[in-house]
Amino acid sequence: MRPIPVRARLIASAASAVLLAAGLGGCKTTGTGETTGSIVRASTAPRSEAEWRREADTWGARYGANPKDGQAAINYAQALRATGQRAQAAAVLEQGSIHNPHDTAVLGAYGRALADIGSYGQALEVLSRAHTPDRPDWRILSAQGAVLDQMGKHDDAQRHYASALKIIPDEPSVLSNLGLSYALSKNLPKAEETLKRANANPAAEPKVRQNLALVVGLQGRFAEAEQIATADLSPEDAAANVAYLRQMLAQKDWKTLRSPDGPLKRAGRS
Repeated sequence: MRPIPVRARLIASAASAVLLAAGLGGCKTTGTGETTGSIVRASTAPRSEAEWRREADTWGARYGANPKDGQAAINYAQALRATGQRAQAAAVLEQGSIHNPHDTAVLGAYGRALADIGSYGQALEVLSRAHTPDRPDWRILSAQGAVLDQMGKHDDAQRHYASALKIIPDEPSVLSNLGLSYALSKNLPKAEETLKRANANPAAEPKVRQNLALVVGLQGRFAEAEQIATADLSPEDAAANVAYLRQMLAQKDWKTLRSPDGPLKRAGRS
């Protein structure tokens, strides 16, 4: 099964938060791992659409039985987002935040879900309540940075990533977001340097390499970009992605790079 369009696999949409995940729909899940910028449980997440739909049924029933259950709201929203129901995911988490106004996990998930549907100002407000200045959460800082990138405030975004890296130095997901932020501000050499640091970490996910391939390709080094991309994709898919990069570079389509709704929406913020 190959649900992700070929050209989208290379690029981790520099303002999706999603982070990301991509998109920015992310959440914190108890005991299942975390990813910033996408509502996806790290190592135990379902992979097929059918699996995600079963998750939606399971957690939807639990949420329906007790809408005050914050973890059920988080997991149900996660499954909804994975099946393309982003607005509904945000609505579920809105109710979750009403019932759990001090639950930072719910607030973090809700803030990312808001960013995922383009409500960036509200997302920043909610994310600001998901941690405190005296106890900052690096995941939330990174998510805030991704939202600011989506709004075109790249300097502010980079300051948030820097703050996150003070808490957890060399975290590849934060470095990946920072590298994409530099790319959005058209500082491609700095973006490449940062993404190479991220990729050097053994804990880096495959999408970090795809982000690096993106930045290398945007500098016109397509053969090198294809070589990097081939580490995770078939040679045919990697070649197709590089061909798309050539087209994007020729058009100087930086707005599309930032847009979560454009053709690059599937690649991902961490």
